[in-house]
Parts: sequence; C-alpha cells; structure tokens
Amino acid sequence: MAITETLIQNEYFRSLLILLGSIIFAGIFNFILKTYIKKLTERTKSDIDDTLLKLITKPVSILLFVIGLYFSLKSLSILIPYTLWIDRLFFVIFMLVISLLASRILSFLISRWLKVKKRFEKTPRLLSKIVTIVIYLIALLMILSYLKIEITPIVATLGLGGLAVGLALQSTFSNFFSGLYLLSDRPVTIGDYIKLEGDISGYIEDVGWRSTRIRTLPNTIVIIPNSKLAESVIINNSLPEHEMAALVQCGVAYGSDLKKVEEVTVDVARKIQKTVPGAVKSFEPFIRYHTFGDSNINFSVILRVEKFVDKYLVTHEFIKALKERYNKEGIEISWPVRKIYHGK
Repeated sequence: MAITETLIQNEYFRSLLILLGSIIFAGIFNFILKTYIKKLTERTKSDIDDTLLKLITKPVSILLFVIGLYFSLKSLSILIPYTLWIDRLFFVIFMLVISLLASRILSFLISRWLKVKKRFEKTPRLLSKIVTIVIYLIALLMILSYLKIEITPIVATLGLGGLAVGLALQSTFSNFFSGLYLLSDRPVTIGDYIKLEGDISGYIEDVGWRSTRIRTLPNTIVIIPNSKLAESVIINNSLPEHEMAALVQCGVAYGSDLKKVEEVTVDVARKIQKTVPGAVKSFEPFIRYHTFGDSNINFSVILRVEKFVDKYLVTHEFIKALKERYNKEGIEISWPVRKIYHGK
C-alpha cells in the first residue's frame, strides 16, 4: 500500500500513467467506433455515415493521444519553465489535427453533394484542393494570432520575394484562377460534351487546378490549360439540356411529288424515333424544304436524340431505312447533273 502511494506521488509515474491512460482511452474509443458505432451505421440506408466514420476514426484517435501527451508533460515540474513553449507547440499540433479532420469531412460532404446534383457526376479535384487550402489557411492565421506574430512585417519582408515568385508563376496563377472561374460561372461541367476552336471536341472529364481534361470520342485525352479554355469560344452540346435535334440533309429529284416525299420521309423518321436506341421516343419528326439545288430539291429532316453521340446511330439507321423506302416508292435522288449547250 505504501509503495502504491509512493508511486502515485511520484510525478514521473503520474505522467507515465496519464500517457498510458490516454493511449488506452484512445484505443478503447477507436475500438468502439470500429465495432459498435460501425454496426449502427451499417444499418442505415445511406453510406454517408459509414464513410464519415472511416474518415474521422484515425484523426480523433490521434487527437485523444495528443491531449493525453499534453497533460502528461504538464504534470512534470521539471518542464514548468517551458510551459509557454509546450502550450504553443501543442496548440500548433492541435490546430493541424483539427484542420486535417475538418478538411476530410468538408471535402467528402462537398463531393457527395456534387455527385447527387444533376450534371455533377464527378467532383473536380480543384474544388477539394481549394477547401483544403482555405481550412489550412484559417488554421495558419489562428496559429499566428495565438503566437502573437504580426502578419504585416512578414508580408513586407517577403514582398519582393513574393513578387518574383508571382511573376515566375504568372501562367500557373492564371490557370488556377481560370479554374475557379470555370467552377463558379459553370460554362462547362463534368460530363458535358463540348466543341472548341481547332476541331477539339469531347467530354469534360475533370477540371484541375491547372488544366482541364477532355475525353474525345476515339477515347483519347486532350489536356487544355484552364486559361485557354476560359478564353475559348465553347459550343456546349449539353446545355441547356442533353436532348438535341439531329438534322439530316437530303434531296429528291425535281420530278418528285413533294407531298408524297414528305409523307414517306416522316413515316420512316417516325419509325426510327420509336425503335432506335438514343432517339427520343415521344418526339414527332418533321421535314422542311429549303433549297432548289442543282439536281435536287433539298430539305432537312429533323429528328431528336437523347444526347449528342446518339445522333450518329440514329442518322445511320435513318439513312439506311430512308434509301430502302425511297427505292420501294420510286422516289429518286438525282445524281449531279450539268446541261452543256454547244453554240453554232
């Protein structure tokens, strides 16, 4: 009994006891989260709580250990002269752990929010990086404030160096802020099919901090700097909605019965709209005559598809079916014809 009281009164033993207690408590808390709390989250329909639990388990355990280590060191009389430094050190560690925890949670929640929103199938990595940078910047300001360090002299000291770095990284900063513009103004979003100057077209795969990745139809990746994309003329085939018209140009001989041509063409187009995958089933197709050509009376057939790439299959099937039907109905599509007159 006396030995026990002696050990308890020994500050080094108490310090070790506090440290071991914090480790044991962190272990128990970690065990409870991974077993009992995990079982509760698995019963819910959503996987959000499961992912959040996975994200916070390790940082919380580290935080509990840091708190235990802090009180363990504070209990030692030999370290009393260094109390101020210990407080500052552990405040910095505490803020870093809290920042790690906050950045993980916020990045995940923003990611899930964007995924359930229409036309945000993937989260741009740039947005997650911005969230992390903002959180750590706030933590840095809080640390500087706690340490009573004036920011103004630091900015003045690093002014020339910052100017030099800014000039050297001018292109990088331009791309970074252009990425912010693309995310805020949203001329394009992930999954959109766009066309740019220079015959570049494809799906937006990701908007990064420096560049945007576009996946072309041949399944290659085109990487474009954000600043160039922001300044380009963009044709967004996914706005205002994915559905769009598919126009097929055609022409029939001058001797054709235009009323019959219209009836036959619309009938074929209607069947294509009902049967071909990617065609909008509820759309009623129509034609519009528009030009007296050299050999034919030309017209446009207006179909409608669910998304841009669907027009290729719909147009393909329509042209095959229309040619076959014209042959049966005796409707002629003339070859190019030129009349040559010989003078005497």
